[in-house]
Amino acid sequence: MSVEEPRDIQGAIEAAPLSSMQWRLWLLASAGKFFEGLVVFIGGIALPLVQEDFGLNARESGLLTASPLLGILVGALLLGGLADRWGRKPLFIGEMVLLVLGLLGASFSPNGWSLFSCLLVVGLALGADYPTAHLVISESIPSAIRGRLVLGAFSFQAFGALAAMALGAGVLTLRPDLGAWRSFYWLPVLPVALVAWGRVFLPESSHWLASQGDPEAAQLQLARLLNRSDLDLNTPRRGAPDRPSAPPPWRALFQGRLLRATVLAAVPWFLQDISTYGIGIFTPTILAGVMDGDLLGAQGAKGAALVDLAFVAGIVVAIALADRWGRIPLQILGFLGCALGLTLAALASGDGPWGANLPLLMSGFVVFQFMTNLGPNSQTYLLAGEVFPVPLRGLGAGLAAAAGKVGAILTAFLFPILLVQWGSQGLLPLLVVLSLLGAVVTWRFRIETKGADLAQIGQGAGEP
Repeated sequence: MSVEEPRDIQGAIEAAPLSSMQWRLWLLASAGKFFEGLVVFIGGIALPLVQEDFGLNARESGLLTASPLLGILVGALLLGGLADRWGRKPLFIGEMVLLVLGLLGASFSPNGWSLFSCLLVVGLALGADYPTAHLVISESIPSAIRGRLVLGAFSFQAFGALAAMALGAGVLTLRPDLGAWRSFYWLPVLPVALVAWGRVFLPESSHWLASQGDPEAAQLQLARLLNRSDLDLNTPRRGAPDRPSAPPPWRALFQGRLLRATVLAAVPWFLQDISTYGIGIFTPTILAGVMDGDLLGAQGAKGAALVDLAFVAGIVVAIALADRWGRIPLQILGFLGCALGLTLAALASGDGPWGANLPLLMSGFVVFQFMTNLGPNSQTYLLAGEVFPVPLRGLGAGLAAAAGKVGAILTAFLFPILLVQWGSQGLLPLLVVLSLLGAVVTWRFRIETKGADLAQIGQGAGEP
């Protein structure tokens, strides 16, 4: 090794241009987020057909809708930590294999309970991918572009949602019958299997291997990642690697300096998922209540299109700014913007002079969708995979994702009740308060990770 070359893992990654292996890794990680958007949104298209096919009542339909979310919660919480014990790569492959099995089971389900179980398995796979995809990317690329590439992969959820709409429309055009919903689940099986196969040939995370006391294996996998055969980090030569110490217990996430990281990663994600899922799922209901059910005009159609464009625009701007402005400023700005958008929507849904004002209501939703994707919806995902030390990163990121899904599940069950009891004019101000609380928590427990060496993260987790 020449004297100019770095002697550590992250230094070698920073010094080299992105290799073809690094881009392949990013694409295969992005594919997991694409499948998440595809499967979750195709479930909404399938639900009416499944209800009719299996004769489900309202309670059973609600459970079926919640099953993938419940699976994501459990998968992120329980399976994410396995990436710290077994390595990033085994879980990265296994989650796609599990997704294949869940999709196949769903497509052949004979009744509603069988479908519920299979969609729960699908959710487990998607939940495991929440922390793992982030770790695989963030531990393999230069810190200067880490935010852009992680959020770029995260944005593939939106492409998956668009693909779900196209798949649903295409299948129903070719096969307009009740059994068409089964095609929604078996058609993605082959692409998912191909992604699982592609992940077999990826290298293991060198950061993780080094944390397990095996620098020789770390150097070997780093050479594969960077497509370099001459890499030499001056690691000690030994007959066998040290036996890795057991990962710290999960209780460490709630003690000392790591408590700050846990609060920052989990609480804002919980708060933002309440609002994001609440507005995303119940926008038609809120609009119908404000406009007395009249949503068929051209004005309403244009407003809905603007909301969709704002969703995409927010994540695009987040990708552009995450490595320039930093995670914390964008998350705080996003929460404050969400509060503004929800305030406009609340004014339009009330009885005052601004009540029943569709342009104002749609403007509020547009502002909300743009700001949530610029800020908390994207930055919580990004921060959760960066603020924890390597031995606890999978568990910590999984815990944060699970906290978010707790908020989503609470929203799915409680919002219909609260909308009936309070109306949108009572519910939307509550969401304003939660958004402001998210900004306060982000500031109080802030840990900025822009450009940070992830191998050093966690040692100063108590510092603002």
